[in-house]
Amino acid sequence: MTRAGHVELLDAPRIRLVETAAPELSPDHRSAMDRRWAQAVRANPALFDGPVAALTGLQRDGRDGLVLSWARATYRYRALRGVPDAPVCCSLFVSVVQPSGDGRLMVGRMAASTAAPGRWQLPGGTVEPPEEGAELDVDGLRRHAARELSEETGSDTPAEALTLWLTTRGAGGGVGVMFLAPPCPDRELRERYARLVSTETGEGREPEFDRIALIRPPAGLDALEGPHVDYLEPVLRHYADTEV
Repeated sequence: MTRAGHVELLDAPRIRLVETAAPELSPDHRSAMDRRWAQAVRANPALFDGPVAALTGLQRDGRDGLVLSWARATYRYRALRGVPDAPVCCSLFVSVVQPSGDGRLMVGRMAASTAAPGRWQLPGGTVEPPEEGAELDVDGLRRHAARELSEETGSDTPAEALTLWLTTRGAGGGVGVMFLAPPCPDRELRERYARLVSTETGEGREPEFDRIALIRPPAGLDALEGPHVDYLEPVLRHYADTEV
């Protein structure tokens, strides 16, 4: 485990996911959560109260493993973070490190219609729970990561081509499971994204990324205009240091 600022990098080749019950809320906590969520939606109508697999715990499993506990919840549970003494469900998300042929990495800027407009990040997103009664495992995370990569960048990389690479934990407790994609020529990466944008806009939708960039880690981060997600700098530095 290494620390980079307030983000922990957890090198764990084994991950086990365990479903738990969602935290019980008192009437006061639920009322406060609903009120804060309504305020957040008024401020950003793009917010959507869809199902999520919320992180409820993280433990080490020997020297090279992690156990991630999760519960079925919805996005509004994130509003509990600002409620005193309330149980907190942290974020569980997947990301994909996509190298170009010359060793640069692809990042994307979130569009105005998303929950984090203008923020640079790796392709990926919040983990969704499987169907009721089904288990969530690393293969499920891998499929979700491949789907996010396709939806945000136009990639046709299959899930089985993604390799489990790194896990991050932010200051707020959110955990990201990162997968490494095979290198792809930069021209092909840009052409895939251009085709995606053309299709999405042609059907009246705004792409989740309004821009992509290929940057050389970690120095290329300075060339990005606007904020970036907290894990981005330490992950880019780790990639450069380990020469994946």
